[in-house]
Amino acid sequence: MSTQTIGAPQPARLGKVLASSRPLSWVNTAFPFGAAYVWAGGGLDAAFWIGCVWFLIPYNLLMYGINDVFDYESDVRNARKGGVEGVVLDKKLHRATLVAAVTSNVPFVIALVLLGSPQSGAVLAISVFAVVAYSAPGLRFKERPFLDSLTSSTHFVSPALFGLTLAQARGASLTWDDGVIAAMAGFFLWGIASHAFGAVQDVRADREAGIGSIGTVLGARYTTWLAAASYIAAGVVLLGVPWPGSLAALLTLPYIANVAPFLGISDADCERSNAGWRRFLWLNFLTGFLLTQLMIFTALR
Repeated sequence: MSTQTIGAPQPARLGKVLASSRPLSWVNTAFPFGAAYVWAGGGLDAAFWIGCVWFLIPYNLLMYGINDVFDYESDVRNARKGGVEGVVLDKKLHRATLVAAVTSNVPFVIALVLLGSPQSGAVLAISVFAVVAYSAPGLRFKERPFLDSLTSSTHFVSPALFGLTLAQARGASLTWDDGVIAAMAGFFLWGIASHAFGAVQDVRADREAGIGSIGTVLGARYTTWLAAASYIAAGVVLLGVPWPGSLAALLTLPYIANVAPFLGISDADCERSNAGWRRFLWLNFLTGFLLTQLMIFTALR
């Protein structure tokens, strides 16, 4: 039987499933884990590499693959879907995507549980639950205003928190002082701001589809103000990290500047904030690079 009869060739199908994991955003979860693990005193050991690979690809496939499967009906009507902001996953690939998401994650989760401690295992459980609960039917945290932003932020902060607890489980001497707490709290506020701003562009589309979000409740303008205020709050909190780590507060400034042009946005023209969202996607790479340099500088002092 030809491949034309049974569908796309296997490599092509695999590529489409992999595309649902948002390759552009892989670093946004792998970097927080790896950086936190090393910063806490962990080495480039098996736990480091297993964690980095998991948070790089399988974790994102679980997070975004589930989202693309259960958001298909709205995605197919969303003009901005189909590129770096998310694929429109063909219905024929839904089952394969879910199977790939589960089977690719289970071995890593088991390995990391065995390599860690009850504390790191608890963080890992919260991380996986947040990823699944965001999009899975029956939970759908993404449609619960305010909980959607909190859950989305957890997706990116929990890898860092897991990195800290796993390093501690592996013998690193980590003190949970005000500096560590400030770093995690600042990152969490950053995540809330980023999700809220991302919701602005879909306010009209979500309302028309009957989908709830922080954006549909507050409206485009107030949601943008909340995003700006959360970025500012993140910067203030990061000032509590001991010098020179407090310089990380400066990294919130480009995000504030990115949101600022949209402070007067209305529900009627909410889609124009997509320009800011696209800048945000690339801004994350610059921020990651600068944060890496700051961490190296801190380590060498």
